[in-house]
Amino acid sequence: MKTLFLIGAAFLSSLTFGQTLKDAIYKTDNERYADAIKDFAALVKADPMNGELYFYYGDCYFDKGLVDSAKMMWNKSFEVDKLRALPYVAAGRVLWIDGKKPEAKVEFDKAFALTKKDKLKRAEVIRGMAKIFIKSDVKDYDQALLLLEEAIVKDPKNEDNLLLKGDALYAKTPDNASLAIKSYLAVLDINPKSPRGVVRVANIYQAAQNQEKANEMYKQAKQIDSTYAPAYRANAELNMRFGKKKAAIDDWQKYLKLNNNLEARYLYTTALFNAKEYCEAITEVNKLNAMNFSNFYTERMLAFSYLECNTDSTSIKKGLDASARFFAVVPTNMISYMDYKTKGALLMKMGMDSLGLIEYEKAIAINEIAAKELSGEVASKYFKAKKYNKAIELFNMRSKLVTLNSAEEFELGKAYYIGQKNYALADSAFSHVNKLSPSYLPGYRWRALANIGLDANNERWLAQPYFEKIIELVKVEERTLPTNKTMMLEACRYLCDYYAKSAAKDLDKTKSFYEIILQIDPNDATAKTALGIK
Repeated sequence: MKTLFLIGAAFLSSLTFGQTLKDAIYKTDNERYADAIKDFAALVKADPMNGELYFYYGDCYFDKGLVDSAKMMWNKSFEVDKLRALPYVAAGRVLWIDGKKPEAKVEFDKAFALTKKDKLKRAEVIRGMAKIFIKSDVKDYDQALLLLEEAIVKDPKNEDNLLLKGDALYAKTPDNASLAIKSYLAVLDINPKSPRGVVRVANIYQAAQNQEKANEMYKQAKQIDSTYAPAYRANAELNMRFGKKKAAIDDWQKYLKLNNNLEARYLYTTALFNAKEYCEAITEVNKLNAMNFSNFYTERMLAFSYLECNTDSTSIKKGLDASARFFAVVPTNMISYMDYKTKGALLMKMGMDSLGLIEYEKAIAINEIAAKELSGEVASKYFKAKKYNKAIELFNMRSKLVTLNSAEEFELGKAYYIGQKNYALADSAFSHVNKLSPSYLPGYRWRALANIGLDANNERWLAQPYFEKIIELVKVEERTLPTNKTMMLEACRYLCDYYAKSAAKDLDKTKSFYEIILQIDPNDATAKTALGIK
């Protein structure tokens, strides 16, 4: 009787343990990572020599995107347990991720050797290998697909075989997802109440920007299992992407009810930020902070959101405070050029332009991508701040990375003209403006001014063709417009002198330009005198 009692107790214990492990894996799949980690921690505490527990513990971290933590658990799996097959898969996974394929194969073969007579365990080993072939940075889709065919034969009722097969097929041929979709939908033949394959199909349609079909599939997944949280998250992201904010918020609220934890709220906050809903993102980040959840990502979101969402007079100050907290905790290798740009923009909004520009220059120094994107903006800011030498420096740096556009060439030319009185280089920049924007009047005016600088005594009348171009481009009825008036008078006065004093003397043309001057300014004394008008 005592023996029977012990056997029964052991059976009940294993049943409870199995159910608990199943629950932890389910929570992982349902994106309840924090809850799953708590369960795994309790499991390994209760049974510290069971390598399978550490194996799936590592899976939880891997699915969460924490590869180093996953490797730590897989190493622990192999360290404590050399009797079961999965710890050898765990050891092989670590080696595989580290690029040591031959060494990994040795461990995988040991796992196979331990499962020769157990079809279900062999299929489990195959899935453990296939997952790392498909989802790690070191890929081998063909090997994964080959192994999964064996797993499907040995364990035909396990939907994970088909999910992994679909993952491998889609990753291998993303432009032709028909076979992957077929594999995903076959999951419902095994388990009609499983939403996982349907969500994966919806994800494919979302990637293809087929909003209607993706939305239909997400709804189907939610109807199959109303507790499957990833369906609500993915549907919310789809709706945010296509501007359906109300529907997205509804799905996020349902997701948060199912996954009522800090990580879920963090995902929601990140989604709001990525959807450019900055005011709402501020509210959610502050809620996270109130629950003692804060990291450099939340501070980054907060700094940029306060820059974009000015709800009150304190917003910019709050943004700068968040930026300061961000730089205090962020690892150096995780700083983006956008972080410096955000801080620079906040400083400039506070009226601290010089400090702001320093941050912009830090952003440019991050990499060539940042330099290409921001150098023009920074050069223009220096120009507007009348720091012409810095503007010239930045524009010239930019010109080595990309072709300057007409606006950039125009500011470069003015910087040379005003800041350095380098009329030759100013003329060169304005000539590019004329080529890029042949109807842009200020380009011709400033090129004329640069040539006056080159020919101060009108020995060669270098400005003449550019003033002539202004007269040609301005319509008669538009000569008196405020944007044209000063330019027209300037051009006509120069051309009056040119046709009166140069070798190309033409008194009729001189007279015609004086007449235009009087049309624009009837009180011009010089024109009246020249035309004999009292």
